[in-house]
Parts: sequence; C-alpha cells; structure tokens
Amino acid sequence: MENILIIDDEKNYLFILEDLLTDEGYQVFTAETAEQGLHIFQENELDVVITDMKMPGMDGMSLLERVHMADPELPVIMLTAFGSVEKAVEAMRKGAYDYIEKPFKNEELKLTIRKAIDLYHLIKENRLMSRALQERYGFSNIVGKSAPMQRVYELIEKVAPTKATVLITGESGTGKELIARAIHYNSNRRTKAFISVNCGALPESLLESELFGHEKGAFSGAVSQRKGRFEMAHGGTLFLDEISEMSPPLQVKLLRVLQEMEFERVGSSESIRVDVRVVAASNRNLKEEVAANRFRGDLFYRLNVLHIPLPPLRNRTDDIPLLVNHFLAKYCSENNEQKPLTIEQEAFRRLLEYSWPGNVRELENAVERAVILATGNQITLQDLPSEIREARFDNSMGDDSPKNMGAAAGHQPEAIEKEPFPHVAPGERLHATGLKPRHMKALEFLRVHGFITNKYYSQINDISERQALRELNEMVEAGLLERLGKGRACRYILTPGAHRD
Repeated sequence: MENILIIDDEKNYLFILEDLLTDEGYQVFTAETAEQGLHIFQENELDVVITDMKMPGMDGMSLLERVHMADPELPVIMLTAFGSVEKAVEAMRKGAYDYIEKPFKNEELKLTIRKAIDLYHLIKENRLMSRALQERYGFSNIVGKSAPMQRVYELIEKVAPTKATVLITGESGTGKELIARAIHYNSNRRTKAFISVNCGALPESLLESELFGHEKGAFSGAVSQRKGRFEMAHGGTLFLDEISEMSPPLQVKLLRVLQEMEFERVGSSESIRVDVRVVAASNRNLKEEVAANRFRGDLFYRLNVLHIPLPPLRNRTDDIPLLVNHFLAKYCSENNEQKPLTIEQEAFRRLLEYSWPGNVRELENAVERAVILATGNQITLQDLPSEIREARFDNSMGDDSPKNMGAAAGHQPEAIEKEPFPHVAPGERLHATGLKPRHMKALEFLRVHGFITNKYYSQINDISERQALRELNEMVEAGLLERLGKGRACRYILTPGAHRD
C-alpha cells in the first residue's frame, strides 16, 4: 500500500482528502502543522507529500526544503488558494512536483498524485538497478585471480576514469562484454547509458541505421524517425562488439565519428554532435586483418588507443576452480537446490584438464548442465558433456596448454568441498610420516581442493616458489603426488592409493 502525507491547517480539507484517497486504496497520514508533518515524514516511508502553502508557523515552502534535504526525489504537491499561484510556481522551481489550486477537482488531484507516485517509484527502481549494475560489474564480481587476470584488472583500473577509446580482444567466450561493462560502471559515465551493438549480427544497411539512426522516409520501411545507438549512448558508453565484421564503407563512417564525434542520420544532412566513449571488441587479430586489407589501418589505430587482451581459459587454468564454484552457486540457486552440490574428484580433474575452446562461456554451460542432471548432492563424471568426458589429453603439447595435464589412471573419486578457494580448510594434522610440516599442510590443501600448484604451495607455506618447487619434487619422488603437465600449466594431484590420513 502506498503512503501519502497530507498537511493542511484547515481540518475540512484534511477530512475530505483523507476520505477521497483512502477510498483509492492509499494509506493516508494527516497533520495540521508542518512540524507535525515533519515528524510523520521522519517516522514513515512515504510515496508523496501534499501540503498547503500557507500555514501558521512553518509554511509549505520551508517544509519543501526540509523534506528535500532528507529525500530529494520525494514528490511534494503544493495546495494553494486562488491568487497564490505565483508562490506555487516558485515552489516548483525549488523542486515541488506540482501545485493544485483550491478548490480542486477530485479527478485532477487523483491523476496528479498517481503520476507523482509512479515517477517516484521509477526513480527509486532506476537507482536500485544502477547500484546493482555497478556492484555486478565491479572488480570484485569478475571471477579470476590468476596473473593474466590481475593484469586485466590493472588495465581496467587505469582505463576506466579516462575518455580514451578502448579495444578489447580475445577469443569467443572470454568475457569481452563483461570487461566493457566493468570499464563503464567504474568510470564517471556510470550513471549514463551503456549501449551494446553486435556489428556481426546485422547486414550493412541495417547496421548503419542502427548506429546512426534514420529519418522518416529515408528508405523503404522507415515509417518514422529513429535515433541511433550513438545518440542513445550520449554521455555514456557505446560497445561495438565484433568490430572486425563491419564493412569497409561503414568503417569509413565510423572513423569520422570517432574523430569528430558528429554524424548524420540516414536520410538527413543535419549533423548531430555527441559525447560518447567507444569500447570496441573483436575475436580476431586486428593487426593481421589490417595486413590482409580486411580492416582499415587508420580505424585500427583510432580504436587501439588502449588495448586490453583477454587470455583464453586454457591460459588461466588457476581460475577454473573459482569459476566452477561461482557457477555452481549461481545455478544451484536458480534451480532451487536446497544443499550446495559438490563435484567428485574425477569430474573435477576433467574440468581442469579440458582445453575449453569455448572458454568461460563453455565452462558455464557445462556447470549449468551438470547441476540440472545431477541426481544426488554430488556432480559425477557422467553429468559432464561427452566432449569433456571423452577428451584425450596429450602430454607432448606446449607448456601453456591444459592438454599437458594427462589423466591419472585409476584416480579415486573424492568429493571436492565448495570452500572459498584457495583457502586452506581447517582439519586435523596428518599422522607422523616423516614429512615436513609444510608437506602436511600441502596434503591438507589437496584433500580440500583436489590439486595444488607451485604457486599455491609457496603461498600457503610463505616460502619462495623455487623452494616450493623443490619440496613438491620431494613429494613426487616419495610417491605421494603425481605431476600433471609442464611449466605454468603444471598441477600436482594425490597419487592413487597414497596415504592421505
């Protein structure tokens, strides 16, 4: 129920308005003085205030100022007697929503109140949505703590406050639009529009109209004037995805807009100036496209003021456990799972070893599928897509390839608890085995997370990575661990049948 506060020193008007608006379904509060009204305002969540202009003590103008000091968006409607219209107009200049002359028409008053409340709710919803978007696309909500992603965060932090054009490159599914939105919502343009256009999804004729707009009658089917995406993004950010798919004639027009920040709608000769920050993205190497004469060099250099290359998932496998936990939480919630699901170790190992040609998008789809298909509280190997279950892993591949992480035959399935990664779960120490305390801490880590890297071993034990490598090699030689892969892609897992207690 929506709440209305009415303030008037004439009791008759209070009774009339209270009856009228209560019948309309509103919760009505009344006060005979501005001071009483302020007390009610401070104690209740209101949707609109209706106040008389002239009252003993504090008048309506002073009340307006006090209300808007606490809530600048709350609509205040002024009631004014005949001959006091000039004062009411002055009140509107100071922020009043509207004024109504006494005696008023009931329908006019009800319509004004309804419009004021609808506007107030819309403003509040937009503010909440804007805050949610800023939180969603803040750095804390981009999943990844690997070295390549840390470099991406550093670039976003430096780039976001500027007006410079940004070029984001990376394979399909690496999250280019997510990074573009992070740039926008961490910039001073965050309160303005973020407009996205996929340049590869539309033919040339439609893309030109989509970007620059058109006048009525500009072409067959143009039955009315339409603003383009550049106009819609005025003051904000325009994201041009798959920019490499744009035709050469449109590339020329885009180059001019980037240089001059002005353009003409299709079918018009009138120039329109805009203030837009452009962020472009491509899954191709634009330098190679320029060399092959498929993309204009001058446009490339105009776009490539600041370049953010996104790593494929196969080059940031340290982030896979984080991403898996993130998507598990997301889809367990969406599918009303009462308990969080765990992943058996064999299934988890396959997720680590798979090459992910579709990158993060493919991983997300795989986790969503597994959550839906899981029959108990644990995701098994059979719940994963066949291409992940049946993938072959070749240890002869290069250092950065996840294919280096060959399968450990006969590995015993073991549930992976969904604890914050790479947090070391509390638990009892292993029985004395002659191992160093750091070895035992690593084994505890492995029991929780299923694998360990040289980097994590050094972090949990607060030693250098060189010393960590020596101690991990000792555990491999002792038969406690198996090494999967080489170089940066190297992981260590428990040897099947090794003593783990």
